[in-house]
Amino acid sequence: MKTYMANAQTVERKWYVVDAEGIPLGRLASKVAAILRGKNKPTFTPNVDTGDFVIIINSDKVLLTGKKLEDKYYRYHTGYIGGLKEISYGKLMSERSDLAVYEAVKGMLPKNSLGRQMIKKLRVYKGAEHNHAAQKPEVLKLF
Repeated sequence: MKTYMANAQTVERKWYVVDAEGIPLGRLASKVAAILRGKNKPTFTPNVDTGDFVIIINSDKVLLTGKKLEDKYYRYHTGYIGGLKEISYGKLMSERSDLAVYEAVKGMLPKNSLGRQMIKKLRVYKGAEHNHAAQKPEVLKLF
């Protein structure tokens, strides 16, 4: 029995739109990361980027359960000495909810050059409008 191994020439990519309204952030991120990786396809190959493009809309309406809006912090470093910055998720979700969703998905992808290639196929928008109508994306119902 032969094992199918995908390569860059045999990969067929589709575009999907995911409405994030009312979905918990972690559950949304894990499902989208699996699609970006290509794990939903029978042609999945671990060392090849076989995933599809994903557009996430309504990122400002994603849910955080429990007291995460007050207790959880988004931390980053500026690169300067003592440059550790932190923003509470309550403030981050009100100002830059698209960044919160992007970082959640990015954290669930591989931490190598393949993961950096996969995250480029993700587009996140705060509202219900996106400018990728020319790609004819399919609506993807996660839950």
